[in-house]
Amino acid sequence: MPETKKTVTVTQIASGNGHKPGQQATLIGLGLNKIGRTRVLTDNPSRRGMIRKVAHLIRVEEQA
Repeated sequence: MPETKKTVTVTQIASGNGHKPGQQATLIGLGLNKIGRTRVLTDNPSRRGMIRKVAHLIRVEEQA
């Protein structure tokens, strides 16, 4: 049986302007740079760290 990778959907809900440059770069690394933009990403420890760094700027939805 093939193993399905978990994914998370992240949506930017606030601007990165006025925040630390590392947080702005993290948003870009996640594929987000405009409010309302959504990306479906694979769930792994490195992405979780990025999500935690900008948690106040994004909304996260777990997927199977």
